[in-house]
Amino acid sequence: MSKPLLGLLLGAVLGFFDGLTAWLTPEVRPQIQSILIGSSFKGLIVGVVTGYFAKRGLSLPQTVLLGAALGFAFAFLIAMTPQPSGNHYWLEILLPGTVVGAIVGVLTQKMGKQPAVAAR
Repeated sequence: MSKPLLGLLLGAVLGFFDGLTAWLTPEVRPQIQSILIGSSFKGLIVGVVTGYFAKRGLSLPQTVLLGAALGFAFAFLIAMTPQPSGNHYWLEILLPGTVVGAIVGVLTQKMGKQPAVAAR
């Protein structure tokens, strides 16, 4: 499986599990469906971009750093939005988003198939 496709699949699945961590915050449980969809979509984008750059030949540390940075950036955009009560859930959103991005980086680099080099 190509690295971008693997990143897409891993990002969507791990993003879904990232969204499930919202269940631990009782105030947002009524919004769990939209959180799961948003987290899956966020993971999908992070996975595709990370997989594309992993395909381009970045090293494992660079790919992990890129995945973590993208996961952090997208999670930061979500965490900036306050809840109706005015609360922000910085740690609850940023930590899982960053970790999922890093995991996607590791798995796409280690498990993805390198493109075949044309023989001359």
